[in-house]
Amino acid sequence: MARGEHSPACARRWREQAESRQWTPWQTAQAIHGCCGVSLLKAHRLARGWSARQSVQELEELCERQDLGEARASIDLLNAWENNRARPRPQTIDLLARLYRANSVRLGLAGDYCEDNGGAKVVVVSGAEGRSPYQTEDRVDDDMERRALFHHALLGSRFVMTGRLLAEVERTRQDMDRTLAVATVSEEQLDRLDEQVLRYRREYITSAPLPMLYRMMLELSDVRMLSAARQPAVAQRRLLNATVMLALLSADALMKLGDTRQAHAWYGTARTASDDMGDVRLRALVRAQQAMLPYYYGDLAETVRLAREARMLAGSAPSSPAALGAAAEARALAHMGEHKAARVALAEAERIFARMPPEGHDHLAFRFSERRLQFYRIGTLIELGEEVDWTPGPSGPYAIDPVLILLDQAVHLIRDGKAEDACNLAEKALLQVPPEHRTSIVLNRAQSLLSEVPPVKRKAAAVRRLTDLLGDAAPVS
Repeated sequence: MARGEHSPACARRWREQAESRQWTPWQTAQAIHGCCGVSLLKAHRLARGWSARQSVQELEELCERQDLGEARASIDLLNAWENNRARPRPQTIDLLARLYRANSVRLGLAGDYCEDNGGAKVVVVSGAEGRSPYQTEDRVDDDMERRALFHHALLGSRFVMTGRLLAEVERTRQDMDRTLAVATVSEEQLDRLDEQVLRYRREYITSAPLPMLYRMMLELSDVRMLSAARQPAVAQRRLLNATVMLALLSADALMKLGDTRQAHAWYGTARTASDDMGDVRLRALVRAQQAMLPYYYGDLAETVRLAREARMLAGSAPSSPAALGAAAEARALAHMGEHKAARVALAEAERIFARMPPEGHDHLAFRFSERRLQFYRIGTLIELGEEVDWTPGPSGPYAIDPVLILLDQAVHLIRDGKAEDACNLAEKALLQVPPEHRTSIVLNRAQSLLSEVPPVKRKAAAVRRLTDLLGDAAPVS
């Protein structure tokens, strides 16, 4: 039994219920898949009450009976297929479909792109501790199709942002919000979830936002299933903590992609989960991270308000939320022209950071590191009009930060009447960012810079090159 799966007794109870209600094998498999945390392929076997050995024997007998050739299956191979450690060959997928009287989609081995809903399904709803789960029939449970959609997007040769995918991102958030309003989970499942969230926080700072968004939708779908019934307080807090982190990562990815409406909504989901959890430091982190959305999209006063709210919640103890709140406030105030207040806030951010425990070498999203402090310090000083002796170093974990700093410098060059120097610097910034990180948050700032070029300068070679580059560099979508 793989980590996170229910015991075989749970599948047996579903088979008993299926027999009394006269379900089809497909409906039984869906119920076991939705409740027991197993793959669809394994759910088909459990729906028939077969052991792995029995399933292999049945497959061999089927091949012999119908003259289909050698099955080329074993217990070890079947376990690998069922636990997504390996994928059967196309010929074997066909044999498994014959064995379970299904198709590759219902076995979880292909995506389903049909427009119809495929008929009646069973929706599994977890019961409270000590009670059996129950199901609702004749209701469309599209969670499997949604997961297939994001899996397909991740397997593609290039990542595409479509209306359908964004609609599913929105529906995932809405489902999560509904779940928060209403969960039986093992310690192993919670440990796995904590490890996954930590891995996402580590990978996020170097990964392109769009594939990360799709991966987090898959993880949030799992969290929502675990949270579908109220848990003991300790388990509930761990699920809420995971929800906050995944929602924040999703919001940040959407912000980078330029979808401000969904980014704002996902920050709202993170706030709901953090407020429910009651951890003031986590509540402060959500506000501090959310402050960046209005900063990049035009409402500096809202950035200051959220940053100050984060600092108030974080209290006097040195922490990442407190340092980030002060640094975000400094950058916004400098941009608003309130230079004295900006210097006070920046000094406060540096004072808080100096009192924080050493960060180590592990770069994590939402950890206010020395690199993050440098990013906010340089951004603030540029807005204050000071000369900044800074050049981008070798490619580090924060792929987008150096580009945003260079674009800030370019904006001030253009305001000083150095349009060609500004465009040269902006071109350099765009060319150094990897294509998969060339998202709306970068291109919109470069486009805004270009719009400030005086008409008399628009025929200059540097301006034309930047114009052409922006015309070719469509945002990642």
